[in-house]
Parts: sequence; structure tokens; C-alpha cells
Amino acid sequence: MAGRIRAEDVQAVKERSSITDIVAEHVSLRSAGIGSMKGLCPFHDEKTPSFTVRETVGAYHCFGCGEGGDVISFVQKLDHLTFAEAVERLAGRLGMELRYEEGGGPRDGVGLGKRSRLLEAHRAAAEFYHQRLLETPEARIGRDFLRERGFASPEAKLFGIGYAPRAGEELARHLRGKGFTDEELTIGGLCGRGSRGLYDRFRGRLVWPIRDTTGDTIGFGARRLWDNDRIAAKYLNTTETPIYKKSSVLYGLDLAKKSIKDERRVVVVEGYTDVMAAHLSGVEGAVATCGTAFGEDHIKVIRRIVRDEAGMAPAKVVFTFDGDAAGQKAAMKAYAQDDKWVSQSFVAIAKDGMDPCDLRLREGDHAVRELVEDAVPIFEFAVRTLLGRFDLDTAEGRVQGMQAVAPVINSIRDSSLRPEYVRTVAGWVGVEVDQMRSAVERAGRIQAKDVAKGEPRGNPETPEPTAGEAADGMPAPDLRDPVVKAERQLLQAILQHPSLFASADLDAIDPDAVSAVAHRAVFTAIREVGPLRPDESLSAWHARVDEVTPLAVAPLVAELSVAPLPVVHDQATGLPPVTYTRSLLVRVRERAVSRRIDDAMAQMRRLAADPSADQAHLRELSAALQQLERERAALREEAG
Repeated sequence: MAGRIRAEDVQAVKERSSITDIVAEHVSLRSAGIGSMKGLCPFHDEKTPSFTVRETVGAYHCFGCGEGGDVISFVQKLDHLTFAEAVERLAGRLGMELRYEEGGGPRDGVGLGKRSRLLEAHRAAAEFYHQRLLETPEARIGRDFLRERGFASPEAKLFGIGYAPRAGEELARHLRGKGFTDEELTIGGLCGRGSRGLYDRFRGRLVWPIRDTTGDTIGFGARRLWDNDRIAAKYLNTTETPIYKKSSVLYGLDLAKKSIKDERRVVVVEGYTDVMAAHLSGVEGAVATCGTAFGEDHIKVIRRIVRDEAGMAPAKVVFTFDGDAAGQKAAMKAYAQDDKWVSQSFVAIAKDGMDPCDLRLREGDHAVRELVEDAVPIFEFAVRTLLGRFDLDTAEGRVQGMQAVAPVINSIRDSSLRPEYVRTVAGWVGVEVDQMRSAVERAGRIQAKDVAKGEPRGNPETPEPTAGEAADGMPAPDLRDPVVKAERQLLQAILQHPSLFASADLDAIDPDAVSAVAHRAVFTAIREVGPLRPDESLSAWHARVDEVTPLAVAPLVAELSVAPLPVVHDQATGLPPVTYTRSLLVRVRERAVSRRIDDAMAQMRRLAADPSADQAHLRELSAALQQLERERAALREEAG
């Protein structure tokens, strides 16, 4: 386990490390009097040197921005390392073995000597792969792959891209020739051990070196090129080693750290070529995870670089994802981590779902820059992603949508922003603000694990069973609803007295407007059969209805056919009053028109909340809404 470095060793590192030599590797220094050196500050932009180093004191100070400290703090801030990492880095330069408090050890579990050997082996492997890419005929397939994506030799050199030979033993042979042991090659993940000895971990693949913040190669990512590659996975990454922990590694961070620090913006893309395309397009703060989802350890790394601290203006983190389902799920997982830092998170998805590499190829560098600049807040993306799973043109879909996004609103860190988001999201859903506010007040806070699944609560594709669920899976009608109760009585009247209803009566009601699912199935069967024929008996008509009735609602048809109606029948004819049956027809038709009005109103609210909405369509919708209102008024007048 990692332990505290002994205080006397920390002091020894400070005393033996020349602060002038360390600083001079990054800053051009000139004499500023006896014992002092001066240069341009590496921590802020300035034209006149105000960064002073005093070797005898072992300290530095910038009179422009106020940064200052000793040699350890300089390495910490410049390379964005922890205190222990900075001490270990300096000890490595000195060739000094550190001692740790009892029960502890180096943070990566390896001593200085072994770590240095593993880093050196990876440096030699990167050089070997890169030389093979540039010079060998076999690697032409890799060069063609890069060329097709807009990358040539200069880009391959900048990012250190290489090619792993197909033979499978060339790297092992090369590194053995340089004095590395079999144990070092297997522990470092460069080679594996089989029945016939060592073999290369990567074979016949394009290889990207993965570097830490200081530029040391600590692992590789390799892409499949050959159709007959025995390993089907498109990408392979170095396995976990003493120097490579994929959960905390970000590809491209060594090149991106300066831009991230200066602009206080990091752009997280999905692949190695996307990082390359972003950097070459001018988005120099782009990084990518290495074979794992973006998680807490990645956040810790970025926080150190952007100084993600309370009280400071929030930094900006932009995630780019493909527009497909997998990309949406990845974005939702990123949203689940949003409360773990102060930074503001955004999501950028290109039109047609293109990734930055494809976007650069098709539309140029400016398109990649615009993609990042036009990113939307991750909260908005999360809410719109959830709402996209529901049919907001229906009342049921809007209710389900409200229930799904209400916990997301409740989980906003800054509670003072929630009222504004309630108003905004109400427009996206297409409901009244009071409805949305009520849903939020009833909802709890969304759990990170639920968001990370990318599935909303109440997903219509996987509905949760309710207390009124019928045995066959069809929900039982809720007779507490006056409209559902009217639907039931209308079906009773039709099934018991079909002679009272003409084709026009049945055609005037859209089956989809019948709210209870079971009632809708029964009415659909009745409508398919049509009214009672002049020469047809009641039993014959019922037989025809039974033939087309789904088995799931056959018992309901039998029940409705004999259940008493709540009105007094005519003694002579045995029929219910015509005014009663007419009122039922009007009630159900009015409900159908009202649902269409609600849907149209919801659509208008959504359009009104969208600045880019088609105004002509909005006017057409308004005219249709007025016509529906006239229809409803006429029905109400007919009902008396």
C-alpha cells in the first residue's frame, strides 16, 4: 500500500535537487544579481520577467501572480502532481531510493529502480514501434489508415504513433537486445509468456503511446488493422501494470495540460484519432479515456490541472459523444459524476453523429472548433435525452416524461437555479409550469447509479407493474376516473342495446381516444364488427363480436354485456333513455377532442420554448387549436 515518505528523505530530496536546474528546463533564466535568476513566469502570461529563483534559499517566487514555493511545489504545480508524486519524480532524477513509514511503500507499488526500468522499456518500445511504422513495407496498412483520416508523417511523429509487427516476437527480441529482462517485459505489459516463451503483446496493430503528464510513456493503445487478426477486439490496451492504471490515465494529457490550465477548459473525446483531430483543429485541451468510462479518478486528475476549487470561477468540461444510443448512455454516465466537481459540464454532439475525426475530414478544422463552442450544458442534454424516450404528443407520455426528469431537476447542486429550470423544462415537456413544479416537489433526488444506466424511471418500453395490473398484463380500468366510468357505461349500452347505435355513432369515436386500454380493445372489436344489422339477432351480433375480441378482454365483454346500467329503462321497450346514450357518446367524444387540444397545447408550449422553431408551423398549429376548441364547444352545447 502507498505510505507516507519519511520526512528526512523529503528534506534530502529538497536539499539535493537544484531548483535552478529544474526550473531552467522550463524557463529561460538570466542573472538578476548575486544568487538570483529571473525569467518569464510559467504560471501566467507576462511580457516582463518577474519570476525569480534563488538557489541558495531553494525557493522561487513570481512578483506578478504571487506563485511561490520550493522545488517540490514547483514540480507539483508545473506537472500537476500530488506532493508524493513530485517527491518521487525528483528522487528518480537523483537516483535516490525513498523510504516510507512502516507498512507503506511507493504509490505505484514499485521502487525507484524498477519504475525507471519499466519507463525506459516503454520508451524503447515506443521508438521501436514508431520506426516500424515509418520504414517497413508491412506497416503500409497502418500508414494508409492514418492517411485516410487526414494524418501524415508529421502528425504520426507528434503523437508518437507506431506499428507492431505481425511476427509476434520482434519487440521482445529487440528489447532483450537492449538488456531488458523477461520479467521486466511481462510485468510492464509489453510482452506475454506462452508455452514457447515470450511473445509481443501487440501484433499487426497501429499503436498509440499513452503518456503520463510528464511525457513518460506508460502504456499503449492498439487498433486492429488486419481482417484475419485472431483477436477480434477493435482496440487493445495495456493491461494494468505498476506504472499504468487505466482508471486514472487520459490519452493526450501530456500535450493538453498547458491548454487545459491556461483556458481552464478540457474536452473529453472518445478515441485516439479524435484527440489528434481536435488538437490539429486548434482544440488543444482534448483528451480521451483509455478503454474505460470517464470516472472519479479521471476527475481527480483534471481537477488538479484546472484548479477546480470552490470560490473560483468554474472551469469548463466538454464531453463529445457519438449521437447513437451508446453515446447517449456514455453522456448519462458522465452526468452521474457531475456533482463531484465545481466545474461546469457540457455535451457536444455533431450533426449526423460524427465524431471529431470524421467531422474534421468532412467539414474542416473550423467545424471541430464550432462543435466544442456550441456545446450545451450537460443538464440540458440529460433532460432532453430522458424526454426523448417518451411520446410527448400524448398526455401519458408527458406525465411519464415529467416523472422521469423531476428527480434530475431536484438533483441540481445550486437550489437557487431550480425554479428557473422548472420553467424551462416545463416548456420542453409541453406542460404548465405549476404541473412541472408539483412533479418536482413530489420527486426525490435522482441517484447516480440510475442516471448512469441511461434509463428513465417509468420507461414506456419496460413499464413497472401497477396495483391494478390484470393477470394477463393488461391494466384494469380505473373506474375512479369519471371519463373511464363513462367509457364503461357506453360499452355496456352498446353491447346490451346495439340497435341504439348507428355506424356514424361508432365512427365518430377514434379508438385511440378511449383512455382505458381494456376499454379500447373492446371498442375496437365492436367498431370492426359494426352496428347490429336489420335482420340480425342480438346473439348473432354478439357471436361476431366474440370472434374478433382479444382473449385478454373476453371476460370483460361478458361482464359488460350483463352488468346493469345506472338508469331506469323504458317499461315498454326495455331500452335506456336516448338522452342517456346520447350523453355518453358526447362525453366520450368531448374527452377525445379535449385530449387533442391538450396535445396541441403541449406542442405549442414546446415550440414556444424553442428559439429555432418554425413560426409558420406555430401559426398552423394555432389555427388547428382554434378549430378544436370550436368542436369542443359544439359538443358541450349538444350535451345541453
